Amino acid sequence: MSGVSENQTTWLTLVGFGKLKHLGFLPFALFLAIYVATVGGNILIVLAVASSRTLHTPMYFFLCHFSLLEIGYTSNIVPRLLQSFLEGGDIISLVGCLAQFYVFASLAAAECLLLSAMSYDRYLAICHPLHYPVLMSTWSCGCLATGAWLSGFFFSAFTLALAAPLSVCPGRGVIDHYFCDFAPVVGLFCGEVWVMWGAGVSISGCLTLAPFLSIVVSYVFILRAVLRIPSCHGRQKAFSTCSSHLSVVGIFYGTLIVVYVAPTDHMPSLLRKALSVLYTMLTPMVNPMIYSLKNQEVKWALQRLWRQLL
Repeated sequence: MSGVSENQTTWLTLVGFGKLKHLGFLPFALFLAIYVATVGGNILIVLAVASSRTLHTPMYFFLCHFSLLEIGYTSNIVPRLLQSFLEGGDIISLVGCLAQFYVFASLAAAECLLLSAMSYDRYLAICHPLHYPVLMSTWSCGCLATGAWLSGFFFSAFTLALAAPLSVCPGRGVIDHYFCDFAPVVGLFCGEVWVMWGAGVSISGCLTLAPFLSIVVSYVFILRAVLRIPSCHGRQKAFSTCSSHLSVVGIFYGTLIVVYVAPTDHMPSLLRKALSVLYTMLTPMVNPMIYSLKNQEVKWALQRLWRQLL
């Protein structure tokens, strides 16, 4: 039997935000409000796109998938955190912890790949407008979106598989975090942990850095094409279609850099957890606001949806 199978009844403790117990019900209410706003906002984006024929375009097709990713991304973490506030602690099995880590890593990787696909869509729309309907057909959009989802879950499985022969070290049943992130999960095991660590860092680096580089290259070509437009109004109109996506990319990768690249070893644990809240909760909540506030078509669709609901 593998190490994980032998330890599947091992129970772990997620410390979470235990230091905030003195605040009473306030932390639970705050995180519940964030979760409701995140899920509600992203569902509204999906419903607005689905109900408006003018939004049945590749850009909004990808936006729907992005919103679904955000819902899954947050729902994998926040409900258990809310439960821990009510029960005063969070006990999770080893298998449950690995499953949460796998879903989290897979959706994060899929989100990076989908952001890259969205930048490629904007590149074709601005730099190759005559060929855009052919190059970004319904079939092409479906392949890009499906590829992003499947790639995230497929490549993250490699990291998880490397944990199979490992065993949980005695006395390492406490995770000083509010969810099963990569570093805390690796810290649970004994043996050749460096293999899992190296593979995880390499795979996550490829799945985040490669899409980021493709986004940068796409926008270099987009900027060059926009600057060639003679009229100021034309340049502004062309670039306005990219502003929402650029904002989301900046927030997403900015928070990832702060949490995973910046040196946080000597930070207080509560501060590290607060930084993790940026990309696990606040970023998914802010993204629907960015697309709805900066995009006139989405605002009109939301207004029509609101009238229909009334």
